[in-house]
Amino acid sequence: MSEIPTSTESTNTPQTLSAKQFQEVSGTEHWRVLGAGAAAWFSAASHGAGAELAVRAVDAAAESGRALETSIRSLGVHVRLPLGPTDGGFTQEHADLARAVSAAAEELGLEADPAALQDVQLTMDTMDQAAVLPFWEAALGYDPVGDEDLLDRFHRHPPIWFQDQDAPRPLRNRVHLDSVMPQKVATETLAALRERGASSVAEHGYYATVADAEGNEVDVLPLPEGSDRWERPGTEDWRLVFSAMACYPVGTVVQGTGRSTGSAAAFVQAVAALADEAGLPLGIDVRPAAAGQSLVVLDSGKDRWEMTEGYEALAARVQETARGMGLTADVAAPRFVQIGIDAVDLPAVREFWRAALGYEEDPRAHVTDIVDPHQVNVPLFLQGMDAGDEARRAQRNRIHVDLFLPHDQLRARLEAALAAGGTVVRDAGPISWTVTDPEGNEIDLTTAYGREEHWAAQQG
Repeated sequence: MSEIPTSTESTNTPQTLSAKQFQEVSGTEHWRVLGAGAAAWFSAASHGAGAELAVRAVDAAAESGRALETSIRSLGVHVRLPLGPTDGGFTQEHADLARAVSAAAEELGLEADPAALQDVQLTMDTMDQAAVLPFWEAALGYDPVGDEDLLDRFHRHPPIWFQDQDAPRPLRNRVHLDSVMPQKVATETLAALRERGASSVAEHGYYATVADAEGNEVDVLPLPEGSDRWERPGTEDWRLVFSAMACYPVGTVVQGTGRSTGSAAAFVQAVAALADEAGLPLGIDVRPAAAGQSLVVLDSGKDRWEMTEGYEALAARVQETARGMGLTADVAAPRFVQIGIDAVDLPAVREFWRAALGYEEDPRAHVTDIVDPHQVNVPLFLQGMDAGDEARRAQRNRIHVDLFLPHDQLRARLEAALAAGGTVVRDAGPISWTVTDPEGNEIDLTTAYGREEHWAAQQG
C-alpha cells in the first residue's frame, strides 16, 4: 500500500488515480469504487448509531471541501464519495476523507461490510438520442450530464447512459420504469412529456403510461388530486409516492463541537431518535444541495407505511420536530423510481433477478417485488406477459440494467446469476459479463476496479 503521488507540474493539480489505485491506498480498505464514486457500508444497531457516524462524516467532508453523501438505515449507514462530471479521478483528498470516515466508524465501534455495496444503473439504446434524452430528463426529473448521461442530482435513483443502437427494435420493451412523484408534479410532468415527443399516452386513472419517440415506456403517477397525502393533520410535509417521503432543505453541519439547532446534524439526530423510539425502519439521506445547505430526505421504503402501523404517527412527530426547528419541507422534491420487467415465467425470472441483484423477495404473497436488503438501490418488480407474443419476446430490449459490484464480489455474483438460470452472452472478464435471464432480459455485471488498466492493456 502507498500514498497517492501528487503532480509536480506548475499547475499544482493533484494527480488523479484510477479505481484500482484508490483502493490500494493505505487506509481505504473499507471502501470500494462503484459506478457513482467510492462507497462504504458500516453496520449499525440503530438509526441513532448510524446518524452519529453520518454527522461525523459530513463534518469531515465540510472541513475537507469535498462532497460526501450519507444514507442512514436501520441496519447501518452508506457513505459515498461521489465523482462529479468534471472529476478526472480520485485524489489524495478523497483518500484522506475516506480514511477519516473509517476512523470515525472504528471509534464508534461500527464494522465495515464491503460485500453490502453495489450500484444499480441503466443503459438505454437509441436510434436518435436527441429525441429521447429530453423526454427522460422530464420523466425522471434528472439532470443532463455531458452528451450521453442523465443523473439524479441527489444520487438516490439509477443514472441512465444512452448509447447508439445499430438497427431499429420497434416492438414494445419488456423493461420499463415507474416514476412516482407528488400529484401536482405528476400532472405537470405528463404535460411536459407530451411536449417532449411522447409517441403515445395511455391514461389509466391513477397513472399514465407514456412512451418516448422510440417506444420506451414510463408510468407517471399519481394523477388523482389528493392521492399523495395522508388525511391526518400534522403530516402535510409528507407525500405518498409509493414510499412515504418528506424532504427538508437544512443548513449545513457547523464544524467543530458546536452545531446550530437548525443544522443538518441536529435534525438528522432528532429524526434518528424518533425512528428508533417508534421501532420503525426509516431512510434518512443527507445530500449536498444549494450553497450552505443540505437536503435531508426521509423515506419509509416502498409500501412500508401501508404494511406496518405507526408510520403516519412517526411522520407527524418528525414534522412537528422539523417545524419546531424552523424548517420548511420542499413538497415538490419527493421522488421514487423502480424498474419493471414483463415475463411469462414469473417465478423463474424473479429468482434470476433476486440472485443477480442480491435482493430479497417482498414477503407479501400477491407482490412480485424484490428489494435491496440495505434499502439503498431501487426495487424491481415483475408483471405477466402473453406467452404467445413471440416476436416481442424475441426482440432484444432497448433498456438493460448495469450492476457495479466490488471486484471481490463480482465472480460470486456472476456464479449466483448463472445458477439461477442466467446465460452469459458477452464475456469481457475479468471486469464485465453480460448475462441474460431465462427470457432474454439483460444485465451487465461489472466492476470499476481495474477497468482503466484493463482497457489500457487491451489497446496497448
